[in-house]
Amino acid sequence: MTLPPTVLVTGAGGFIGRHLCDRLADRGVTVRGVDLVGDPARGIWEGTTLEPESWREALAGVDAVVHTAATVSNVAPLAEAWTVNVLGTDRVMRAAAQAGVKHFVHISSIAVFGEEFPDGVTEEYPAHLTGHSYADTKINGEAVVLAAHAAGLIDCTIVRPGDVYGPGSRPWVLIPIELIRRHQAILPDHGRGIFSPTYIDNLVDGIALTLADPVARGQVFTLTDGVGVTCAEYFGRLAALVGGTVRSVPAPVARALAVSVGTLTRAVGGDSELGHASIAMLLRRGTYSIGKAHAMLGYQPAVDLDEGMRRVAAWLDEQGLR
Repeated sequence: MTLPPTVLVTGAGGFIGRHLCDRLADRGVTVRGVDLVGDPARGIWEGTTLEPESWREALAGVDAVVHTAATVSNVAPLAEAWTVNVLGTDRVMRAAAQAGVKHFVHISSIAVFGEEFPDGVTEEYPAHLTGHSYADTKINGEAVVLAAHAAGLIDCTIVRPGDVYGPGSRPWVLIPIELIRRHQAILPDHGRGIFSPTYIDNLVDGIALTLADPVARGQVFTLTDGVGVTCAEYFGRLAALVGGTVRSVPAPVARALAVSVGTLTRAVGGDSELGHASIAMLLRRGTYSIGKAHAMLGYQPAVDLDEGMRRVAAWLDEQGLR
């Protein structure tokens, strides 16, 4: 696999961005980054996606940009999410094109498929608006990127990660464990919703493939571990790591609890993702096909759920978190 010599990653200090930077650097790529908090020692400029002119020099001589920066929240106001996930995406992409960057890889989400879709859904299935700010602005962001590619502004690729977990993941490891320890972890509908695990190393392997193979340009790829498990199984595994339990309640009760607890927590200045969208995610019934990525890129997830959970457990031990 021949990777581009120089790659810039937005959101380089985030969970996906940090792992991607490390993986590319390990493979001999010169990596630059941009994040809200700079880290000169790691080659990360301080800046926002809305003002790429403030870090324009970081784009000089870059071969490809991987855009991971986003507002990842199910409760963010629509205007706030649109500003970052759509307008910010457009500005970074245009700044990259103006700087002569040849390839723009946009990290989107399986959330664009909506909440109801065929099992084994493929990239050919239309995106579906949900009324939730994160999913809907990810759809808008994809539209901006695909339009730029079609217009010949810059070659683009879209990656739709599944439910990304691994050591240090906040949404799918640390936050659930915190709720489990507080005896507040509940699942709707007996945990029968489908979770699509995507171990972080598998995802960055897939992103690297899109950077290395020209066939990826102009394409959309779903990247997961290729399996679906019930929410009861996934969150039950997390609970077992810390000696806790996860309860289940009927879906209407779960929605009411999530909305009331989430609203109250945010009203007093706390941080909570509980709400309608979070429950909807736990009620998904379908899985996502990775057949296209396998056929076109040779994508093959190397870390299964058993190994991924072993690595999460080891990390929790190293951090003194269990």
